[in-house]
Order: sequence, then structure tokens, then C-alpha cells
Amino acid sequence: MSRTFTMDNVPILHEDNSILVVVKPQNIPSQADKSGDLDLLTLLKKYIKTSRNKEGNAYLGLVHRLDRPTGGVMVFAKNSKAAERMSSQIAEGEMTKQYLATVVGVPREKKGVLVNYLKKNPLTNNVYVATVGDHDAKRAELSYQVLEAQEKLSLVKVQLGTGRSHQIRVQFSAINCPVFGDVRYGGDIIKGYNLALWAYRLEFNHPITKERMVFAAYPPSGEPWKRFDIAKYIEQFSDSDDSDDSAADGEPLYKAPDVSEDLN
Repeated sequence: MSRTFTMDNVPILHEDNSILVVVKPQNIPSQADKSGDLDLLTLLKKYIKTSRNKEGNAYLGLVHRLDRPTGGVMVFAKNSKAAERMSSQIAEGEMTKQYLATVVGVPREKKGVLVNYLKKNPLTNNVYVATVGDHDAKRAELSYQVLEAQEKLSLVKVQLGTGRSHQIRVQFSAINCPVFGDVRYGGDIIKGYNLALWAYRLEFNHPITKERMVFAAYPPSGEPWKRFDIAKYIEQFSDSDDSDDSAADGEPLYKAPDVSEDLN
């Protein structure tokens, strides 16, 4: 059963004439898909149209995506110039996206880089690890750090080197540490919980002012997140897995993180 979402479910972290930064709830598509369910892009366009009392369609550029079951910080462009400049930042590696994930088990290495070649089955929408040179297989890279490890679960911080579909879920499943709640890729050890994958931090340059901006949001407060001291790690905002500096590249947090709604 699909959930009915409204703007009450979408915290706005920042809005100006060029960008809109929000916290995407889990289980809403980033953009329209074949399910026909209300998507975040459409919801935000309606919000802009209403808030500006504007006739006709409102422009809003989808700069990047999050998978439907993944929640967290997203930025949208409110005009074509901002969209072009934000897209360029992604292509040039100037936008930093970090995730928190609760995975089943404990990765063998506390810190590491995972590199695989991934291929998507268009009939099932499943992504799987392929071999180098396999037709249509795309290179996927991420770095991770285990923040806390318990007997059956680990809290990890993930930074993407590439942006492949289902990448984090597939790559951790490949090392036998699937994401908690992931029915598709083997992490569903307890029924009835959302995917424990959260885009908690986003850093980029404002497309007009060039100001370096850092945004963050807490994951939901329920299982399995409540088993860990999330605030301890959220407040550090470190960009590098090898850095103990609490600052984010010397840049202050632009918007204080907020506790997100628990949508379990």
C-alpha cells in the first residue's frame, strides 16, 4: 500500500531564488515512475506554485536522485541556470554526498573502498555484481567507515565515488553485509521496517553566490537507528574518512540538522 505524502512530511532546510533543499521522506519516488504514485518532484512543484501564487507550471530541476526507499537530504534547482551549474558540480565531483547505513553483520575491514561492476536487469529492476567487460556493466566505487559495530548490526558511513542504481545496497550485500530492512538484497532480518539507508549530509557550492553550503539531517528515530549514538556522528560532519577534524573542510554547517520524522 502506498502512503499519502504532503508537504508536512517534507522538511525544508533552505530555500532561495535558485535552490530548494529538503529532506526526502522514505518510500516516495524522487520523480514520477511507472507506479503512478505521487513523487517528490511533483509535490515540490505544487508547493512552489502555491507559495508563489503562480499560474501555470512551476520550474523545478531534479539535480540528483535518491532511490524510493532511501530518505535524506536533496537539493533541487529553481531555474535552468542553477540546474546547469549544479549538474556541472556533480560531474566535476564538487558535490559531496554522504550516507549512513545500518548493515547486517560487521564488515571485515573497519575502513575500506568497494569497487564492483554492476549491471541492472531491466525486467526485474534488480542490480547485480557483474564481471569486468560484461556488456552494459558499469564501474561502481564507494568508500566506507564502520562507526559502531554490535554483534549483529553495524553503523557505517558511506561516501559514493559513483552514482549507480542501488549501488550501496548491492555492494554491501556483495560483502555479506546487506542493509537492514532490504528485502530485495538480503537484509530483511526483521519484517516490517524501512530500509536503513539515509542520505544524511550534502555539501555543494551555491550556484549563484558560490558559497560553500553544508546540510544535514538525522535519520528516523526508530529501529534500527535508535541502537546507535547517531548524534555523535551527525554533529562531526567530517568529509574525509581519514580525518578526525569535526569541521567539514573548514566550512560551518549551513543549516542545523533536525530530527526527521519516523516513517516506520
